[in-house]
Amino acid sequence: MGSARVSVTVLGLGEMGAALAGAILDGGHPTTVWNRTAGKGDALVAKGASQASGVREAVAAGRVVVVNVKGNSVARELLETAGDDLRGRVVVNLTDGTSDEVREVAAAVAERGGEYLHGQIMTIAPGVGHPDATVFYSGSADVHERHRQVLRLLSGHAPLVSDDPGVAVLYGMAVHGTMWGLLNGFLHAAAVLSDEGVEVGRFLKEAESPLAALSMFLPSIADEVDRGRFATPYGALRHHLPSIEDLARESRARGIDDELPEYSRALVAAAIERGHGDDSYSRLVEHFRRP
Repeated sequence: MGSARVSVTVLGLGEMGAALAGAILDGGHPTTVWNRTAGKGDALVAKGASQASGVREAVAAGRVVVVNVKGNSVARELLETAGDDLRGRVVVNLTDGTSDEVREVAAAVAERGGEYLHGQIMTIAPGVGHPDATVFYSGSADVHERHRQVLRLLSGHAPLVSDDPGVAVLYGMAVHGTMWGLLNGFLHAAAVLSDEGVEVGRFLKEAESPLAALSMFLPSIADEVDRGRFATPYGALRHHLPSIEDLARESRARGIDDELPEYSRALVAAAIERGHGDDSYSRLVEHFRRP
Protein backbone atom coordinates (compact mmCIF):
# COMPACT_ATOMS: atom_id res chain seq x y z
CA MET A 1 0.00 0.00 0.00
CA GLY A 2 2.51 2.66 1.06
CA SER A 3 5.18 1.46 -1.35
CA ALA A 4 3.39 1.33 -4.69
CA ARG A 5 5.86 3.14 -6.95
CA VAL A 6 7.71 4.67 -3.98
CA SER A 7 11.12 6.05 -4.92
CA VAL A 8 14.03 3.98 -3.62
CA THR A 9 17.71 4.78 -3.24
CA VAL A 10 20.35 2.05 -2.91
CA LEU A 11 23.67 2.92 -1.28
CA GLY A 12 26.38 0.37 -2.05
CA LEU A 13 26.64 -1.53 -5.31
CA GLY A 14 28.79 -4.51 -4.53
CA GLU A 15 27.62 -7.93 -5.63
CA MET A 16 24.72 -7.96 -3.17
CA GLY A 17 23.87 -4.25 -3.42
CA ALA A 18 23.68 -4.44 -7.20
CA ALA A 19 21.34 -7.46 -6.93
CA LEU A 20 19.10 -5.56 -4.49
CA ALA A 21 18.98 -2.50 -6.73
CA GLY A 22 18.23 -4.68 -9.74
CA ALA A 23 15.31 -6.38 -8.00
CA ILE A 24 13.84 -3.04 -6.93
CA LEU A 25 14.28 -1.57 -10.39
CA ASP A 26 12.69 -4.63 -12.00
CA GLY A 27 9.78 -4.18 -9.59
CA GLY A 28 8.95 -0.85 -11.21
CA HIS A 29 10.17 1.53 -8.53
CA PRO A 30 12.04 4.72 -9.45
CA THR A 31 15.54 3.77 -8.32
CA THR A 32 18.56 5.92 -7.57
CA VAL A 33 21.93 4.29 -6.98
CA TRP A 34 25.21 5.40 -5.47
CA ASN A 35 28.55 3.72 -4.93
CA ARG A 36 31.86 5.09 -3.74
CA THR A 37 33.63 3.51 -6.74
CA ALA A 38 32.63 5.11 -10.03
CA GLY A 39 31.24 2.85 -12.73
CA LYS A 40 29.61 0.29 -10.44
CA GLY A 41 26.16 1.60 -11.33
CA ASP A 42 26.56 1.72 -15.12
CA ALA A 43 24.64 -1.50 -15.80
CA LEU A 44 21.77 -0.37 -13.56
CA VAL A 45 21.68 3.06 -15.16
CA ALA A 46 21.45 1.35 -18.55
CA LYS A 47 18.31 -0.40 -17.23
CA GLY A 48 16.73 2.85 -16.08
CA ALA A 49 18.21 3.71 -12.69
CA SER A 50 19.41 7.21 -11.84
CA GLN A 51 23.01 7.68 -10.77
CA ALA A 52 23.64 10.06 -7.84
CA SER A 53 26.94 11.88 -7.61
CA GLY A 54 26.99 11.89 -3.80
CA VAL A 55 25.37 10.45 -0.70
CA ARG A 56 23.24 13.51 0.09
CA GLU A 57 21.91 13.65 -3.45
CA ALA A 58 21.16 9.93 -3.34
CA VAL A 59 19.34 10.09 -0.01
CA ALA A 60 17.32 13.13 -1.08
CA ALA A 61 16.14 11.23 -4.19
CA GLY A 62 14.53 8.29 -2.38
CA ARG A 63 11.73 7.99 0.15
CA VAL A 64 13.22 4.60 1.05
CA VAL A 65 17.00 4.33 1.42
CA VAL A 66 18.42 0.80 1.19
CA VAL A 67 21.97 0.41 2.50
CA ASN A 68 24.27 -2.53 1.76
CA VAL A 69 27.92 -1.73 2.40
CA LYS A 70 30.95 -3.32 4.07
CA GLY A 71 30.22 -2.98 7.76
CA ASN A 72 27.95 -0.86 9.90
CA SER A 73 30.67 1.65 10.69
CA VAL A 74 30.63 2.50 6.98
CA ALA A 75 26.83 2.48 6.91
CA ARG A 76 26.67 4.86 9.86
CA GLU A 77 29.30 7.16 8.35
CA LEU A 78 27.38 7.40 5.07
CA LEU A 79 24.05 8.04 6.75
CA GLU A 80 25.53 10.68 9.02
CA THR A 81 26.92 12.34 5.91
CA ALA A 82 23.33 12.71 4.67
CA GLY A 83 22.55 14.94 7.65
CA ASP A 84 19.12 16.57 7.59
CA ASP A 85 18.31 14.92 4.28
CA LEU A 86 17.47 11.80 6.32
CA ARG A 87 14.48 13.55 7.88
CA GLY A 88 11.29 11.83 6.79
CA ARG A 89 13.20 9.06 5.03
CA VAL A 90 12.95 5.34 5.72
CA VAL A 91 16.30 3.56 6.05
CA VAL A 92 16.37 -0.18 5.38
CA ASN A 93 19.85 -1.23 6.39
CA LEU A 94 20.88 -4.61 4.96
CA THR A 95 24.48 -4.42 6.13
CA ASP A 96 26.09 -7.24 8.15
CA GLY A 97 27.40 -6.59 11.65
CA THR A 98 26.73 -7.12 15.35
CA SER A 99 23.50 -6.29 17.15
CA ASP A 100 25.08 -3.36 19.03
CA GLU A 101 26.44 -1.91 15.79
CA VAL A 102 22.97 -2.11 14.26
CA ARG A 103 21.43 -0.31 17.23
CA GLU A 104 24.01 2.46 16.87
CA VAL A 105 23.07 2.96 13.22
CA ALA A 106 19.37 2.96 14.15
CA ALA A 107 20.01 5.62 16.79
CA ALA A 108 21.96 7.77 14.33
CA VAL A 109 19.07 7.59 11.85
CA ALA A 110 16.49 8.43 14.54
CA GLU A 111 18.56 11.42 15.68
CA ARG A 112 18.28 12.81 12.16
CA GLY A 113 14.53 12.31 11.91
CA GLY A 114 14.52 9.09 9.88
CA GLU A 115 12.76 5.76 10.41
CA TYR A 116 14.74 2.53 10.61
CA LEU A 117 14.36 -1.11 9.71
CA HIS A 118 17.20 -3.61 9.74
CA GLY A 119 17.34 -6.65 7.50
CA GLN A 120 19.55 -9.74 7.62
CA ILE A 121 19.86 -11.33 4.18
CA MET A 122 19.90 -15.13 4.20
CA THR A 123 20.78 -15.78 0.56
CA ILE A 124 23.57 -15.16 -1.92
CA ALA A 125 23.24 -12.42 -4.53
CA PRO A 126 21.69 -14.62 -7.26
CA GLY A 127 18.95 -15.61 -4.79
CA VAL A 128 17.72 -12.06 -4.21
CA GLY A 129 14.04 -11.85 -5.16
CA HIS A 130 13.54 -15.62 -5.14
CA PRO A 131 10.27 -16.81 -3.53
CA ASP A 132 12.23 -19.14 -1.23
CA ALA A 133 14.75 -16.51 -0.14
CA THR A 134 14.58 -15.07 3.38
CA VAL A 135 15.42 -11.69 4.82
CA PHE A 136 14.82 -11.32 8.56
CA TYR A 137 13.70 -7.82 9.60
CA SER A 138 13.62 -6.04 12.94
CA GLY A 139 12.81 -2.48 13.91
CA SER A 140 9.79 -0.40 13.00
CA ALA A 141 6.65 -2.50 12.49
CA ASP A 142 5.03 0.46 10.75
CA VAL A 143 7.86 0.64 8.19
CA HIS A 144 7.74 -3.12 7.68
CA GLU A 145 4.01 -2.99 6.94
CA ARG A 146 4.02 0.24 4.95
CA HIS A 147 6.79 -0.88 2.60
CA ARG A 148 6.11 -4.61 2.44
CA GLN A 149 5.80 -4.43 -1.37
CA VAL A 150 9.39 -3.23 -1.69
CA LEU A 151 10.60 -5.79 0.85
CA ARG A 152 8.88 -8.64 -0.97
CA LEU A 153 10.81 -7.74 -4.11
CA LEU A 154 13.95 -8.80 -2.23
CA SER A 155 12.74 -12.11 -0.80
CA GLY A 156 9.62 -14.26 -0.70
CA HIS A 157 9.94 -14.65 3.07
CA ALA A 158 10.32 -11.32 4.87
CA PRO A 159 9.21 -11.70 8.52
CA LEU A 160 9.44 -8.98 11.15
CA VAL A 161 11.04 -10.83 14.07
CA SER A 162 11.29 -8.01 16.64
CA ASP A 163 10.80 -4.31 17.20
CA ASP A 164 14.41 -4.20 18.47
CA PRO A 165 16.50 -3.42 15.36
CA GLY A 166 19.40 -5.55 16.60
CA VAL A 167 17.51 -8.86 16.71
CA ALA A 168 17.44 -9.62 12.98
CA VAL A 169 21.22 -10.08 12.86
CA LEU A 170 20.98 -12.54 15.76
CA TYR A 171 18.54 -14.62 13.71
CA GLY A 172 21.05 -14.61 10.89
CA MET A 173 23.91 -15.57 13.18
CA ALA A 174 21.82 -18.41 14.64
CA VAL A 175 21.19 -19.84 11.17
CA HIS A 176 24.83 -19.46 10.18
CA GLY A 177 26.11 -20.95 13.44
CA THR A 178 23.87 -23.98 12.94
CA MET A 179 25.04 -24.23 9.33
CA TRP A 180 28.75 -24.11 10.19
CA GLY A 181 28.34 -26.69 12.93
CA LEU A 182 26.53 -28.99 10.51
CA LEU A 183 29.06 -28.46 7.73
CA ASN A 184 32.04 -29.06 10.02
CA GLY A 185 30.49 -32.27 11.35
CA PHE A 186 29.65 -33.47 7.86
CA LEU A 187 33.08 -32.71 6.46
CA HIS A 188 34.77 -34.51 9.35
CA ALA A 189 32.50 -37.49 8.65
CA ALA A 190 33.39 -37.24 4.95
CA ALA A 191 37.10 -37.38 5.84
CA VAL A 192 36.58 -40.57 7.89
CA LEU A 193 34.51 -42.20 5.15
CA SER A 194 36.90 -41.17 2.37
CA ASP A 195 39.84 -42.59 4.28
CA GLU A 196 38.11 -45.96 4.13
CA GLY A 197 37.36 -45.52 0.43
CA VAL A 198 33.62 -45.02 0.95
CA GLU A 199 31.99 -42.59 -1.49
CA VAL A 200 30.35 -39.78 0.44
CA GLY A 201 27.51 -39.59 -2.08
CA ARG A 202 26.67 -43.24 -1.47
CA PHE A 203 26.70 -42.64 2.29
CA LEU A 204 24.15 -39.83 1.86
CA LYS A 205 21.82 -42.12 -0.06
CA GLU A 206 22.06 -44.95 2.46
CA ALA A 207 21.81 -42.64 5.49
CA GLU A 208 19.04 -40.42 4.12
CA SER A 209 16.51 -41.39 6.79
CA PRO A 210 18.65 -40.89 9.94
CA LEU A 211 20.12 -37.67 8.54
CA ALA A 212 16.66 -36.29 7.76
CA ALA A 213 15.58 -37.14 11.31
CA LEU A 214 18.25 -34.82 12.73
CA SER A 215 16.29 -31.68 11.85
CA MET A 216 13.21 -33.17 13.51
CA PHE A 217 15.00 -32.99 16.86
CA LEU A 218 15.40 -29.21 16.77
CA PRO A 219 11.86 -28.25 17.92
CA SER A 220 12.12 -30.46 21.01
CA ILE A 221 15.62 -29.13 21.78
CA ALA A 222 14.34 -25.57 21.39
CA ASP A 223 11.45 -26.32 23.76
CA GLU A 224 13.83 -27.76 26.38
CA VAL A 225 16.09 -24.71 26.13
CA ASP A 226 13.16 -22.27 26.37
CA ARG A 227 11.69 -24.09 29.41
CA GLY A 228 15.05 -24.83 31.05
CA ARG A 229 14.08 -28.49 31.51
CA PHE A 230 16.57 -31.04 30.24
CA ALA A 231 15.83 -34.41 31.88
CA THR A 232 15.04 -37.12 29.33
CA PRO A 233 14.32 -40.85 29.46
CA TYR A 234 16.04 -41.49 26.14
CA GLY A 235 19.19 -40.23 24.43
CA ALA A 236 20.74 -38.83 27.61
CA LEU A 237 24.26 -37.43 27.66
CA ARG A 238 25.67 -40.57 29.24
CA HIS A 239 24.55 -42.48 26.16
CA HIS A 240 26.15 -39.97 23.81
CA LEU A 241 29.59 -40.14 25.44
CA PRO A 242 30.69 -43.64 24.32
CA SER A 243 29.79 -42.92 20.69
CA ILE A 244 31.66 -39.62 20.73
CA GLU A 245 34.68 -41.37 22.25
CA ASP A 246 34.53 -43.99 19.50
CA LEU A 247 34.56 -41.29 16.80
CA ALA A 248 37.49 -39.51 18.43
CA ARG A 249 39.50 -42.75 18.72
CA GLU A 250 38.67 -43.74 15.13
CA SER A 251 39.82 -40.33 13.92
CA ARG A 252 43.16 -40.58 15.73
CA ALA A 253 43.73 -44.11 14.49
CA ARG A 254 43.33 -42.91 10.90
CA GLY A 255 45.44 -39.78 11.34
CA ILE A 256 42.36 -37.59 10.88
CA ASP A 257 41.99 -34.37 12.87
CA ASP A 258 40.17 -35.26 16.10
CA GLU A 259 39.70 -31.71 17.38
CA LEU A 260 35.98 -31.56 16.54
CA PRO A 261 34.92 -34.86 18.18
CA GLU A 262 37.28 -34.17 21.09
CA TYR A 263 35.61 -30.83 21.66
CA SER A 264 32.22 -32.54 21.75
CA ARG A 265 33.57 -35.27 24.04
CA ALA A 266 34.93 -32.70 26.48
CA LEU A 267 31.60 -30.82 26.59
CA VAL A 268 29.60 -33.98 27.27
CA ALA A 269 32.08 -35.38 29.79
CA ALA A 270 32.13 -32.12 31.74
CA ALA A 271 28.33 -32.01 31.89
CA ILE A 272 28.21 -35.61 33.15
CA GLU A 273 30.79 -34.77 35.81
CA ARG A 274 28.49 -31.96 36.97
CA GLY A 275 25.71 -34.50 37.49
CA HIS A 276 23.81 -34.08 34.24
CA GLY A 277 24.32 -37.54 32.75
CA ASP A 278 20.57 -38.20 32.55
CA ASP A 279 19.84 -34.92 30.77
CA SER A 280 19.43 -34.43 27.04
CA TYR A 281 22.04 -32.87 24.77
CA SER A 282 20.25 -29.54 25.13
CA ARG A 283 21.76 -29.25 28.63
CA LEU A 284 24.99 -28.16 26.92
CA VAL A 285 23.42 -24.78 26.18
CA GLU A 286 24.58 -23.86 29.69
CA HIS A 287 28.19 -24.26 28.58
CA PHE A 288 27.71 -21.74 25.80
CA ARG A 289 25.84 -19.35 28.07
CA ARG A 290 28.72 -19.12 30.53
CA PRO A 291 30.70 -15.82 30.49
